[in-house]
Amino acid sequence: MSTSTEPEIPDNWGRWGADDELGTLNLITDEVRARAAAEVRTGRWASLAQPIVPNPMISSPFAPTTVDVSPVQQVMTHTGVGVAADLMLVTNHHAKSTHIDALAHWSTGDEVYPGRPRNQVVTPAGVAFASTSAFAAGIVTRGVLLDLAADGPLPSGHAVTSRDFEEAEERQGVEVRPGDALAVRFGWPADPLIADRPTPGISLDAVRWMHRRGVALYTGDRGDAYPALDPEGPSPLHGVALGRMAMPLIDASHLDDLAALCAELGRHSFLLTVAPPRVHGMTGSPVNPTAVF
Repeated sequence: MSTSTEPEIPDNWGRWGADDELGTLNLITDEVRARAAAEVRTGRWASLAQPIVPNPMISSPFAPTTVDVSPVQQVMTHTGVGVAADLMLVTNHHAKSTHIDALAHWSTGDEVYPGRPRNQVVTPAGVAFASTSAFAAGIVTRGVLLDLAADGPLPSGHAVTSRDFEEAEERQGVEVRPGDALAVRFGWPADPLIADRPTPGISLDAVRWMHRRGVALYTGDRGDAYPALDPEGPSPLHGVALGRMAMPLIDASHLDDLAALCAELGRHSFLLTVAPPRVHGMTGSPVNPTAVF
Protein backbone atom coordinates (compact mmCIF):
# COMPACT_ATOMS: atom_id res chain seq x y z
CA MET A 1 0.00 0.00 0.00
CA SER A 2 1.14 3.56 -0.65
CA THR A 3 1.83 6.04 2.10
CA SER A 4 0.81 9.67 2.47
CA THR A 5 4.46 10.73 2.19
CA GLU A 6 5.09 8.83 -1.04
CA PRO A 7 6.01 11.11 -3.98
CA GLU A 8 3.64 11.19 -6.93
CA ILE A 9 6.56 10.61 -9.34
CA PRO A 10 9.26 8.25 -8.00
CA ASP A 11 12.69 9.70 -8.65
CA ASN A 12 16.22 8.30 -8.25
CA TRP A 13 18.16 11.19 -9.78
CA GLY A 14 21.12 11.86 -7.50
CA ARG A 15 20.57 8.71 -5.41
CA TRP A 16 23.77 7.03 -6.63
CA GLY A 17 25.78 10.12 -7.51
CA ALA A 18 26.32 12.44 -10.46
CA ASP A 19 28.37 9.93 -12.48
CA ASP A 20 26.11 6.90 -12.13
CA GLU A 21 25.09 5.01 -15.29
CA LEU A 22 23.53 1.90 -13.71
CA GLY A 23 20.41 3.32 -12.08
CA THR A 24 18.40 0.64 -10.31
CA LEU A 25 20.90 -2.01 -11.40
CA ASN A 26 22.83 -0.74 -8.35
CA LEU A 27 20.27 -2.69 -6.32
CA ILE A 28 21.70 -5.95 -7.69
CA THR A 29 24.34 -6.55 -5.04
CA ASP A 30 26.61 -9.56 -4.60
CA GLU A 31 24.13 -10.85 -2.02
CA VAL A 32 21.27 -10.52 -4.53
CA ARG A 33 23.25 -12.45 -7.16
CA ALA A 34 24.09 -15.17 -4.64
CA ARG A 35 20.41 -15.44 -3.72
CA ALA A 36 19.59 -15.66 -7.40
CA ALA A 37 22.08 -18.49 -7.94
CA ALA A 38 20.32 -20.47 -5.22
CA GLU A 39 17.20 -20.52 -7.41
CA VAL A 40 18.87 -23.01 -9.76
CA ARG A 41 17.83 -26.49 -8.62
CA THR A 42 16.62 -28.40 -11.68
CA GLY A 43 18.60 -27.00 -14.62
CA ARG A 44 15.41 -26.32 -16.59
CA TRP A 45 15.44 -23.08 -18.56
CA ALA A 46 13.42 -20.82 -20.84
CA SER A 47 14.20 -17.90 -23.12
CA LEU A 48 12.26 -14.66 -22.69
CA ALA A 49 13.08 -13.39 -26.20
CA GLN A 50 10.91 -13.23 -29.27
CA PRO A 51 12.18 -15.23 -32.23
CA ILE A 52 13.17 -13.01 -35.15
CA VAL A 53 13.01 -13.94 -38.82
CA PRO A 54 15.16 -11.48 -40.79
CA ASN A 55 14.00 -9.92 -44.05
CA PRO A 56 16.44 -10.17 -46.95
CA MET A 57 17.82 -6.67 -47.45
CA ILE A 58 17.70 -7.16 -51.20
CA SER A 59 13.90 -6.94 -51.06
CA SER A 60 13.49 -4.07 -48.60
CA PRO A 61 11.99 -1.49 -48.51
CA PHE A 62 10.13 -2.96 -51.51
CA ALA A 63 9.21 -6.26 -49.89
CA PRO A 64 5.71 -7.52 -50.73
CA THR A 65 2.97 -6.84 -48.21
CA THR A 66 2.81 -10.58 -47.48
CA VAL A 67 6.19 -10.29 -45.72
CA ASP A 68 6.02 -9.48 -42.02
CA VAL A 69 7.95 -6.43 -40.89
CA SER A 70 11.15 -7.53 -39.16
CA PRO A 71 13.53 -5.57 -36.94
CA VAL A 72 16.41 -7.28 -38.72
CA GLN A 73 17.41 -6.94 -42.37
CA GLN A 74 20.00 -9.35 -43.69
CA VAL A 75 22.23 -9.53 -46.73
CA MET A 76 24.45 -12.49 -47.56
CA THR A 77 27.96 -11.21 -48.26
CA HIS A 78 29.68 -14.52 -49.03
CA THR A 79 28.33 -17.93 -49.97
CA GLY A 80 31.55 -19.56 -51.12
CA VAL A 81 32.53 -23.19 -50.71
CA GLY A 82 32.84 -24.18 -47.06
CA VAL A 83 31.95 -20.80 -45.58
CA ALA A 84 29.05 -18.33 -45.48
CA ALA A 85 28.89 -14.81 -44.11
CA ASP A 86 26.27 -12.13 -43.82
CA LEU A 87 25.62 -8.61 -42.63
CA MET A 88 22.67 -7.50 -40.49
CA LEU A 89 21.00 -4.13 -40.03
CA VAL A 90 19.16 -4.15 -36.68
CA THR A 91 16.50 -1.71 -35.47
CA ASN A 92 17.15 -1.71 -31.73
CA HIS A 93 13.80 -0.32 -30.50
CA HIS A 94 11.27 -2.44 -32.34
CA ALA A 95 8.08 -4.13 -31.14
CA LYS A 96 9.09 -7.45 -32.70
CA SER A 97 12.51 -7.51 -31.08
CA THR A 98 13.17 -8.18 -27.41
CA HIS A 99 15.56 -5.39 -26.45
CA ILE A 100 16.90 -3.52 -23.44
CA ASP A 101 16.53 0.24 -23.15
CA ALA A 102 19.56 2.08 -21.84
CA LEU A 103 18.97 5.05 -19.54
CA ALA A 104 19.94 7.46 -22.33
CA HIS A 105 16.99 6.22 -24.38
CA TRP A 106 14.67 8.58 -22.50
CA SER A 107 15.10 12.18 -21.45
CA THR A 108 13.16 14.34 -19.02
CA GLY A 109 12.93 17.75 -20.56
CA ASP A 110 16.36 18.36 -22.04
CA GLU A 111 18.22 16.23 -19.48
CA VAL A 112 19.23 12.58 -19.27
CA TYR A 113 19.71 10.66 -16.02
CA PRO A 114 21.17 11.67 -13.64
CA GLY A 115 20.90 15.28 -14.84
CA ARG A 116 23.21 15.67 -17.82
CA PRO A 117 22.28 17.86 -20.82
CA ARG A 118 20.84 15.64 -23.52
CA ASN A 119 22.72 17.41 -26.31
CA GLN A 120 26.00 16.42 -24.61
CA VAL A 121 24.90 12.81 -24.04
CA VAL A 122 23.22 11.82 -27.31
CA THR A 123 25.39 12.92 -30.23
CA PRO A 124 25.67 12.05 -33.93
CA ALA A 125 28.77 10.03 -33.02
CA GLY A 126 26.90 7.91 -30.47
CA VAL A 127 25.83 8.04 -26.85
CA ALA A 128 28.46 9.42 -24.50
CA PHE A 129 26.83 8.54 -21.16
CA ALA A 130 24.21 6.18 -19.66
CA SER A 131 24.34 4.01 -22.79
CA THR A 132 24.52 0.25 -23.36
CA SER A 133 28.07 0.52 -22.04
CA ALA A 134 26.53 0.14 -18.57
CA PHE A 135 25.40 -3.39 -19.47
CA ALA A 136 28.80 -4.57 -20.73
CA ALA A 137 29.29 -7.05 -17.88
CA GLY A 138 25.79 -8.47 -18.33
CA ILE A 139 23.00 -8.62 -15.76
CA VAL A 140 22.50 -11.51 -13.34
CA THR A 141 19.79 -11.41 -10.71
CA ARG A 142 16.74 -13.17 -9.31
CA GLY A 143 13.73 -12.96 -11.57
CA VAL A 144 10.07 -13.17 -10.58
CA LEU A 145 7.21 -13.76 -13.01
CA LEU A 146 3.88 -12.23 -12.05
CA ASP A 147 1.54 -13.97 -14.47
CA LEU A 148 -1.51 -11.72 -14.77
CA ALA A 149 -2.77 -13.77 -17.71
CA ALA A 150 -2.88 -17.23 -16.12
CA ASP A 151 -6.66 -17.33 -16.75
CA GLY A 152 -6.52 -15.52 -20.09
CA PRO A 153 -5.27 -12.22 -21.52
CA LEU A 154 -5.92 -9.05 -19.54
CA PRO A 155 -8.92 -7.00 -20.75
CA SER A 156 -8.45 -4.33 -23.38
CA GLY A 157 -7.46 -1.02 -21.78
CA HIS A 158 -6.81 -2.59 -18.34
CA ALA A 159 -4.58 -0.49 -16.07
CA VAL A 160 -2.26 -2.81 -14.13
CA THR A 161 -2.02 -1.63 -10.51
CA SER A 162 -0.22 -2.59 -7.33
CA ARG A 163 -3.27 -4.63 -6.39
CA ASP A 164 -2.80 -6.81 -9.49
CA PHE A 165 0.81 -7.41 -8.47
CA GLU A 166 0.04 -8.26 -4.86
CA GLU A 167 -2.82 -10.57 -5.78
CA ALA A 168 -0.48 -12.38 -8.19
CA GLU A 169 2.16 -12.72 -5.46
CA GLU A 170 -0.39 -14.25 -3.12
CA ARG A 171 -1.82 -16.55 -5.79
CA GLN A 172 1.62 -17.76 -6.86
CA GLY A 173 3.25 -17.91 -3.42
CA VAL A 174 6.11 -15.61 -4.37
CA GLU A 175 7.41 -12.22 -3.20
CA VAL A 176 9.24 -9.55 -5.18
CA ARG A 177 12.35 -8.44 -3.25
CA PRO A 178 14.90 -5.63 -3.62
CA GLY A 179 17.23 -6.20 -6.56
CA ASP A 180 14.84 -8.56 -8.36
CA ALA A 181 13.92 -8.39 -12.03
CA LEU A 182 10.16 -8.26 -12.47
CA ALA A 183 8.60 -10.10 -15.42
CA VAL A 184 4.93 -9.29 -16.05
CA ARG A 185 2.77 -11.34 -18.42
CA PHE A 186 -0.30 -9.64 -19.92
CA GLY A 187 -1.07 -12.37 -22.44
CA TRP A 188 -0.97 -9.88 -25.33
CA PRO A 189 1.45 -9.74 -28.28
CA ALA A 190 3.98 -6.94 -28.21
CA ASP A 191 2.73 -5.17 -31.36
CA PRO A 192 1.75 -1.53 -30.57
CA LEU A 193 -1.49 -1.70 -32.57
CA ILE A 194 -3.74 -4.72 -32.23
CA ALA A 195 -6.95 -4.64 -34.26
CA ASP A 196 -7.66 -1.07 -33.10
CA ARG A 197 -8.22 -2.24 -29.52
CA PRO A 198 -6.73 -0.25 -26.60
CA THR A 199 -4.00 -2.36 -25.04
CA PRO A 200 -3.59 -2.94 -21.31
CA GLY A 201 -0.59 -1.30 -19.66
CA ILE A 202 1.32 -0.50 -16.50
CA SER A 203 -0.14 2.31 -14.37
CA LEU A 204 1.77 4.90 -12.37
CA ASP A 205 0.50 3.17 -9.21
CA ALA A 206 2.24 -0.02 -10.38
CA VAL A 207 5.47 1.90 -11.02
CA ARG A 208 5.36 3.37 -7.51
CA TRP A 209 4.97 -0.21 -6.21
CA MET A 210 8.10 -1.23 -8.14
CA HIS A 211 9.94 1.68 -6.57
CA ARG A 212 8.86 0.66 -3.05
CA ARG A 213 9.83 -2.96 -3.65
CA GLY A 214 13.23 -2.07 -5.10
CA VAL A 215 12.72 -3.67 -8.51
CA ALA A 216 15.98 -3.45 -10.47
CA LEU A 217 14.76 -4.37 -13.95
CA TYR A 218 11.40 -4.71 -15.72
CA THR A 219 10.49 -7.05 -18.55
CA GLY A 220 7.07 -7.79 -19.96
CA ASP A 221 5.14 -8.85 -23.04
CA ARG A 222 3.51 -5.40 -22.70
CA GLY A 223 4.57 -2.21 -20.98
CA ASP A 224 3.01 1.20 -21.47
CA ALA A 225 -0.57 1.10 -22.71
CA TYR A 226 -1.52 2.26 -26.17
CA PRO A 227 -3.24 4.65 -26.27
CA ALA A 228 -1.89 6.08 -23.02
CA LEU A 229 -3.86 5.45 -19.84
CA ASP A 230 -3.35 9.11 -18.90
CA PRO A 231 -2.70 11.24 -21.99
CA GLU A 232 -1.93 14.26 -19.80
CA GLY A 233 0.76 12.59 -17.68
CA PRO A 234 4.15 10.95 -18.35
CA SER A 235 4.15 7.39 -19.63
CA PRO A 236 4.48 5.24 -16.49
CA LEU A 237 7.17 2.83 -17.68
CA HIS A 238 9.23 4.87 -20.11
CA GLY A 239 8.62 8.35 -18.73
CA VAL A 240 8.79 7.50 -15.03
CA ALA A 241 10.37 4.07 -14.44
CA LEU A 242 13.07 4.54 -17.09
CA GLY A 243 13.26 8.33 -17.20
CA ARG A 244 12.99 9.20 -13.48
CA MET A 245 13.62 5.98 -11.54
CA ALA A 246 16.49 5.04 -13.89
CA MET A 247 15.24 1.46 -14.20
CA PRO A 248 16.35 -0.26 -17.41
CA LEU A 249 13.49 -1.85 -19.35
CA ILE A 250 13.49 -5.02 -21.42
CA ASP A 251 10.77 -4.35 -23.96
CA ALA A 252 8.74 -6.81 -26.04
CA SER A 253 9.55 -10.01 -24.20
CA HIS A 254 8.00 -13.37 -25.02
CA LEU A 255 6.81 -14.86 -21.72
CA ASP A 256 4.54 -17.75 -22.73
CA ASP A 257 7.32 -20.36 -22.51
CA LEU A 258 8.41 -18.99 -19.14
CA ALA A 259 4.83 -19.02 -17.82
CA ALA A 260 4.33 -22.63 -18.96
CA LEU A 261 7.54 -23.74 -17.22
CA CYS A 262 6.65 -21.84 -14.03
CA ALA A 263 3.24 -23.56 -13.98
CA GLU A 264 4.80 -26.97 -14.58
CA LEU A 265 7.38 -26.56 -11.81
CA GLY A 266 5.06 -24.73 -9.42
CA ARG A 267 7.65 -21.94 -9.07
CA HIS A 268 7.63 -18.34 -10.23
CA SER A 269 11.15 -17.26 -9.20
CA PHE A 270 14.36 -18.13 -11.04
CA LEU A 271 17.87 -17.04 -11.95
CA LEU A 272 17.71 -14.47 -14.74
CA THR A 273 20.68 -13.74 -16.97
CA VAL A 274 20.74 -10.93 -19.54
CA ALA A 275 23.81 -10.79 -21.75
CA PRO A 276 23.59 -8.07 -24.41
CA PRO A 277 26.42 -7.83 -26.93
CA ARG A 278 29.31 -5.72 -25.66
CA VAL A 279 28.63 -2.92 -28.12
CA HIS A 280 29.07 0.41 -26.38
CA GLY A 281 27.48 3.79 -26.91
CA MET A 282 23.95 2.82 -27.98
CA THR A 283 20.49 3.70 -26.65
CA GLY A 284 19.47 0.05 -26.61
CA SER A 285 20.36 -3.45 -27.75
CA PRO A 286 18.65 -6.73 -28.63
CA VAL A 287 18.90 -9.26 -25.80
CA ASN A 288 18.02 -12.88 -25.09
CA PRO A 289 17.11 -13.03 -21.38
CA THR A 290 17.30 -16.55 -20.00
CA ALA A 291 15.52 -17.94 -16.92
CA VAL A 292 17.12 -20.95 -15.20
CA PHE A 293 15.32 -22.98 -12.51
